Amino acid sequence: MAKMRTVDAAVAILEKEGATEAFGLPGAAINPFYSAMRAHGGIRHTLARHVEGASHMADGYSRAADGNIGICIGTSGPAGTDMITGLYAAQADSIPMLCITGQAPVAKLHKEDFQAVDIESIAKPLTKFAMTILEPGQVPGAFQKAFQLMRSGRPGPVLLDLPIDVQMAEIEFDIDAYEPLPVEKPKASRKQLEKALDLLTAAKHPLIVAGGGIINAGASAQLVELAEILNVPVIPTLMGWGTIPDDHQLMAGMVGLQTSHRYGNETFLQSDFVIGIGNRWANRHTGGLDTYTAGRKFVHIDIEPTQIGRVFSPDLGIASDAGAALTGLIELARERQAAKTLPDYSGWVAECQERKGSLHRKTNFDNVPIKPQRVYQEMNKAFGRDTTYVSTIGLSQIAGAQMLHVFGARKWINAGQAGPLGWTAPAALGVVRGTPDATVVALSGDYDFQFMIEELAVGAQFNLPYIHVVVNNSYLGLIRQSQRGFNMEQNVSLAFENINSPETNGYGVDHIKVAEGLGCKAIRVEDPNDLPAAFDKAKALMGEFKVPVVVEVILEKITNISMGVEINGVNEFEDLAETAADAPTAILTKA
Repeated sequence: MAKMRTVDAAVAILEKEGATEAFGLPGAAINPFYSAMRAHGGIRHTLARHVEGASHMADGYSRAADGNIGICIGTSGPAGTDMITGLYAAQADSIPMLCITGQAPVAKLHKEDFQAVDIESIAKPLTKFAMTILEPGQVPGAFQKAFQLMRSGRPGPVLLDLPIDVQMAEIEFDIDAYEPLPVEKPKASRKQLEKALDLLTAAKHPLIVAGGGIINAGASAQLVELAEILNVPVIPTLMGWGTIPDDHQLMAGMVGLQTSHRYGNETFLQSDFVIGIGNRWANRHTGGLDTYTAGRKFVHIDIEPTQIGRVFSPDLGIASDAGAALTGLIELARERQAAKTLPDYSGWVAECQERKGSLHRKTNFDNVPIKPQRVYQEMNKAFGRDTTYVSTIGLSQIAGAQMLHVFGARKWINAGQAGPLGWTAPAALGVVRGTPDATVVALSGDYDFQFMIEELAVGAQFNLPYIHVVVNNSYLGLIRQSQRGFNMEQNVSLAFENINSPETNGYGVDHIKVAEGLGCKAIRVEDPNDLPAAFDKAKALMGEFKVPVVVEVILEKITNISMGVEINGVNEFEDLAETAADAPTAILTKA
């Protein structure tokens, strides 16, 4: 057996577990771990400008590709507490992420030592596992357990806290004798799946709701295969968007109060049976449960047993990994197909297609200042099927989900449940690290963009190119819209006369100068007809300079985006499409 520092053992374990991409900020209490990474050489590290930004980069990296686990590193005190929002975003969306913090010496943990904090207790509610490792000999086992928990059942983040004296201590360790622990995932039985399929085939208007668990399982191809065998339409959730391409004839649209399609909501209201796979019945998807559940039966398949029945009780609940369930359902469906006992749902599919071709929101506006709908129309034209979109929360994300198109799994990367402002830019950098050959396009409102704008410098320093579309209305737009019910617009305007940039015309922060000052390229667009050229120029600049390129679009200050409190009561504030020319980039339109 070889004798080595615990941190050298830990870094060797990271490599063996396949986690070799780290984001963080060094500090005194974590420097031994950094010295181990330097000596080992197999862990690539990206220096963030803020530890919250590092956590979102690690999160974005984890989301970018199947099997990825991003690592976030910092000290326990201010760095560890900065990671908490990142842990929340990852935990809420079932994303594996490893946070490693450097702590004060064990003997001083109760003495209020400089930058010492009980990060284990703080992080526990937002992780699958949080541990301050007090004994050097526990380090290998703690890392081994952490990786097993991140990958088992419902994925999620973990935090390991390493006191500096524990990091420096030597232990006996042989990496060749180390083996990852088996990953534990429940698997549906044949009998359970037979009952689920019986309920589906007894319905006249069935739907499959495809959640993010399908993407986590790497099972999008199986979802499409099952839908095609059964000829049953699919409703992806926001986290499951991309499990079936938008232009597939069985993609029936998204459902919900905000990030939804008109045709998706209407199709759902016409359904009589729903099988949810890898989803959690989020409230922005369901709206009022009386409306959502009325007149239909439900089967819920989820990897986490306690998720079943949490929001409402299904007619049948099955604890299973989404991939295992889909594989089993495909086998059963093929047997019934061969026996010619599957119902013919072609009429139901045709009805769904009819709605998909006619129920659209207008996007083809020529207004100056620009209406946001036109921005997404031009993005659809400018960016192809291989584009990966990254966004978090705000009217920009809501309208983007209503009007953009996604054509594959992990092509829509979104902090769905937590929705922390500032997530988009650092997460996009993590996505670029995870998929360096992809075309990555981030979408932000001006406030989300300003929250962690300093992370643009990371993209410039490490040559992480992507396009960041910033729709600027100089407002906290979603909050302003939600304040309409209170008859106020209180503390939500970002506008001011910028004495150093009068060209911003009262829109406040000069994002162009800031972005360029951080080493990036930037373009401002004020006329909708200039958008195509701006996107072409952004692609060229990104290719030439290998840095983030900001495309700032100056919007009209007030636009209310479609939303409501019930899926049968979404308020449409703008014109609806009456002809194909009103929504020229809709997936399916009628003349």
